[in-house]
Amino acid sequence: MPWKETSVLEQRRAFIEDVLAGRGSVRALCEKYGISEKTGHKWKRRFMESGLAGLADESRAPHSSPAKLDEDAVIRVLGIRRAHPTWGPRKIAALYARAYPGRPAPSESSIYRVLGKAGLVAPRRVRAAPCGSAGSMRRLIPAESPNDVWTVDFKGWWVSDGERCLPLTVRDLASRAILEVRLMESASAEAVRERFEGLFSRFGLPRVIRSDNGAPFATTTGFLGLTTLSAWWMSLGIVPDRTQPGRPGQNGSHERMHADLSREVQGRVPGGVAANQAALDAWAEEYNRERPHEALGMATPSEVYSPSGRAYDPAADLEYPMGYLPRKVNKAGEVKLGGRPYRLGSALRGLTVGVQPDEGGATVWLGGFPIASLDFSTEGVRPIDILTGEEA
Repeated sequence: MPWKETSVLEQRRAFIEDVLAGRGSVRALCEKYGISEKTGHKWKRRFMESGLAGLADESRAPHSSPAKLDEDAVIRVLGIRRAHPTWGPRKIAALYARAYPGRPAPSESSIYRVLGKAGLVAPRRVRAAPCGSAGSMRRLIPAESPNDVWTVDFKGWWVSDGERCLPLTVRDLASRAILEVRLMESASAEAVRERFEGLFSRFGLPRVIRSDNGAPFATTTGFLGLTTLSAWWMSLGIVPDRTQPGRPGQNGSHERMHADLSREVQGRVPGGVAANQAALDAWAEEYNRERPHEALGMATPSEVYSPSGRAYDPAADLEYPMGYLPRKVNKAGEVKLGGRPYRLGSALRGLTVGVQPDEGGATVWLGGFPIASLDFSTEGVRPIDILTGEEA
């Protein structure tokens, strides 16, 4: 007896659901649905390979897929989802790892694809030219210890003897220590990077750098809001953290330091840039070593601050685990896989990313951060929230 003509695809899907739920052996279920055992095994195999699309008469499944999950893993994922219908890939991945400690846990992107193929999640819209979500970099991460969070900004400029004084200020949030107050000839990413290279060499690397959304720290148009400067920070293992647009109070202690600078130095020193830089150096020394702070229990910043234990190595190369495909982002801001270009944005030009193959796609890593999810079937690129690992 063949499949019922009224709904062939529904019959196949019901058969697969019974198989996965263990409602009988394949042989018994084939008898129930009136098909041969050979046909039953064929549709089970096609579902495991391609999901619901594999149950159609003409499968739309790709001929090959890197890092494909085996049948047992797919069944376990779907079993967890049936037990917890509202859970997403992140929770399922966590429970899978606890429930099957001796087996490799599938990635969240693999679980998402399994659920998608089983018709258990709505398909996500793929952007043709994604910029990503800068919002995933706006967390206002707290600082509990020195070098947890550095804050950075440009202070409004002033003129002394016809010369423009534009201060770049960098501060440790936990200790309130001023790490840099430097009059800059340029606010370019290259000029600011040079100052940070000196800071990293002196003080080591922070965990987070908080800035506003302006250049050269961030952009509203680039992938994940990254600039060449903040992408470089990420390559060193530093999280860029941004305030909300138009909310300078979210970097309040830094702004209060700027207010002190305005009252005590700005517009008060003749002699141009050289004289103002000398005055700023003396002001920062007093601020760090002599001025007590209520937030520190009336200690001074120098009494609280200590350099980071994370050393800066300017010669270090980005390295990725075995199985990842290292790819250098080209001048167009793209990486190529299988001859196909995937655009990540110009801010990452020249950096080496690690491509972690997955079922039907891949996850792109910049150093220790997942930044994008690739879909090989659509050639789509989706940004990833670097703190949660989920698509933004």
